[in-house]
Amino acid sequence: MGCVYAIEAYGDPATLEPILADALDEVDRIDRLLSNYKRDSPLSRVNREAARGAVTVDPELFDFLDASLRYSRESGGAFDITVGPLMRAWGFFEGDGRVPGPGELAEARRRVGFEHVLLDPARRTVRFNVDGLELDPGGIGKGYAVDRAVSLLRQGGVTTALVSAGGSTIYALGAPPGEEGWEVTLDDPLSPRTPAMTFTLRDRSLSIAGAAGKFFEEGGRRYTHIMDPRTGTPVSGVLTVAVVTATGIDGDAWDDAFFVLGVEESRAIVKTMQEIEVVFLLPAGKGWRLERVVSRDRSR
Repeated sequence: MGCVYAIEAYGDPATLEPILADALDEVDRIDRLLSNYKRDSPLSRVNREAARGAVTVDPELFDFLDASLRYSRESGGAFDITVGPLMRAWGFFEGDGRVPGPGELAEARRRVGFEHVLLDPARRTVRFNVDGLELDPGGIGKGYAVDRAVSLLRQGGVTTALVSAGGSTIYALGAPPGEEGWEVTLDDPLSPRTPAMTFTLRDRSLSIAGAAGKFFEEGGRRYTHIMDPRTGTPVSGVLTVAVVTATGIDGDAWDDAFFVLGVEESRAIVKTMQEIEVVFLLPAGKGWRLERVVSRDRSR
């Protein structure tokens, strides 16, 4: 997952400790399932073999890929799990970043597109209709793992907990004693460790996509790791997007999609959704300005 998972919970320590251990073990299991850095993961096997023929996968991985493609369709391709070739071309997969040449970028773009992933529910198979396509779950896997951890906490009878995947996807289960909810701070993108705003969360997820997290500079220009799969280039003009929604996987997918789409395109999509709040921090002179978009049911 490339980040530290942490769980804060209320209850009797003797009862909590095995439940929390099981939840963190579940995160490790998800990493073994979805990692595109581990060659022996089921997802890496799909990446190696699916362009040569249909690959049968277990129900969990099939459902995860099906959900990923649904987010791609609903976002018009702003979120795309096939972004792997672009992340490699721009040097974000293992290095510090670089600007690819025109030929290399064109070849990477040829290999990207969720429409090239063909799922067969009857046979539970995955197939690619273009060679070199690579699934990259980095924009959605943390949210899925957080949801799985929360599910195990609930099954164990835990009613008050905060599950964090590196601070970028967080789920607040219940509320601390005497509080309305868990207070979670969104950092100022231009001044690390300085709060920009605080969310009060209860049985909700907060997912954050930020340009400050991973980037490189070349030729006097900054390139963020958040990629627009439709153009093949890093996104500019947005500093941070924070999404409050019902599940970690929803927030994790949509924070990147809204980062790519920008405020106005995102506003049109949010109007069609339920129970979602989106906060944009946008460049403004030497600082930033805030734009907030909420679904109609959240704004009442």
